Amino acid sequence: MRILLGLILASALSGASVDGIEIHWTPAGKGGTTVILVHGWTGDESAWSAQVPALVAAKYRVITLDLPGHGKSGSPKDGKFSMDLFARAIEAVRVEAGINRAVLVGHSMGTPVIRQYARLYPKRTLALVFAEGVVMKPENGAAFATMSPRFLGPDGPKNHEQFVRAMCIVTPEEMRTNILKVSMATPEATVYGAMAALGDPEIWNEGVIDIPVLGIYADKSKLADQEVIHRVFPKLEYVEIPGTDHFLMMEKPAEFNSYLLDFLKKHS
Repeated sequence: MRILLGLILASALSGASVDGIEIHWTPAGKGGTTVILVHGWTGDESAWSAQVPALVAAKYRVITLDLPGHGKSGSPKDGKFSMDLFARAIEAVRVEAGINRAVLVGHSMGTPVIRQYARLYPKRTLALVFAEGVVMKPENGAAFATMSPRFLGPDGPKNHEQFVRAMCIVTPEEMRTNILKVSMATPEATVYGAMAALGDPEIWNEGVIDIPVLGIYADKSKLADQEVIHRVFPKLEYVEIPGTDHFLMMEKPAEFNSYLLDFLKKHS
């Protein structure tokens, strides 16, 4: 009986899909508020290994997932990626998990993903947290589309590795090695397609999102255009963690988790 119940639960937890793409996700903890953690470009759910235990200990329900084309999730057959696709993948997981509303946390590319989610599903979005998240003017987004072909062909892997290394210069070596291992295992179609998807100017439109937002950034980070982020997110709280690089939630998890948990107490 227990084995049968286990199989039924496992089947239920693996059933989320979008456009026929199976989405891998992992639940943890119990609580009245759910926090969905969304990784960045060429990452996977392991990016949040230092956050899940802290959130569970604080009595939050937590969900991590692999976006389409990443980690253990399937990929679109046509090779086309978009922030809409990623946002709808999150929605598929939300529905499968039976959650009403959630706080969404996005790292790097995960920030435009959860920003798009908040646009598409405002009634399901309680608050947003940006972890070194990209926020820019619409005219600057084209740079991603221009850059994306660098990750194709014989020189693609080399350029991919150089790009990731440049984002974790002060990151401890063992941690940097693990980040690179995950990133370099990502299929070329995803590496290129997800980067190209960031070049869509529509995802950078400056429509106001009037919900609580926390921005946690690295020391002297330049990823968020300060004029834009304060205009688009009028309820923004912005902090920087000294001595960190792009993967700050891994590098200084205690400080990151402290800011995150304080924000959640106020807005959940």
